[in-house]
Amino acid sequence: MKIADMNWMQVESYLQNDDRCILPLGSIEQHAYLSLATDALLAEQVALDAAEPLGIPVFPVVNYGIAPYFSAFPGTVTLKLATYLSLVRDLLDSLANQGFRRIVIVNGHGGNSPAAGLATEWMAANPEVQVKFHNWWNAPGTLACVKSIDPQSSHASWMENLPFTRVAGANPPAGVKPLIDFARYAVLNPALAREYIGDGNFGGAYQRPDEDVLKMWAIAVEETRAQIEGPWR
Repeated sequence: MKIADMNWMQVESYLQNDDRCILPLGSIEQHAYLSLATDALLAEQVALDAAEPLGIPVFPVVNYGIAPYFSAFPGTVTLKLATYLSLVRDLLDSLANQGFRRIVIVNGHGGNSPAAGLATEWMAANPEVQVKFHNWWNAPGTLACVKSIDPQSSHASWMENLPFTRVAGANPPAGVKPLIDFARYAVLNPALAREYIGDGNFGGAYQRPDEDVLKMWAIAVEETRAQIEGPWR
């Protein structure tokens, strides 16, 4: 359930019986023909779908993340590493202060990975709280499903092409883009990175039948729900 659909009295009542919550993390960045908010939309939706039958509150997604390498693409917004880590730390402090003791961070953007290390450090200083950091897109079952369908799948390919990440009037190509050379890409500045990757897709089919996409999504929801359910200490 969405925190946006609750008032403070309902949250207070909820905390008398459960101390779990979900914090989705996203990013506003280029996704080729898909929405610039793809990572935020996917992180929030997989969290909501996973949490709904459990009655666990989902906080609004943190839309902005760490994406300096895409800064040459219009519409991309990025935070400095120090800013982002301070933001996540403040959010964890606030959730703990409210009484949440089991927090699942559902991350939708690889660039946000430094927050996983922060969560581990934060737990050491707050031993009464447990935090899980879950990258929904590369959880074992989800990733295995994606690769079984299209081994070249990567950023901005069909695996992120869901009905709610598609942009009206945009027409992704029907073909398959060869996987980029990640070693080469890793040393490029933003302008050269844009020149190298072109439309922004890192590799794989731009589109797949919705049957394939929804098969992957169902596994992603299941794996995310498993993180919410446990194990907890």
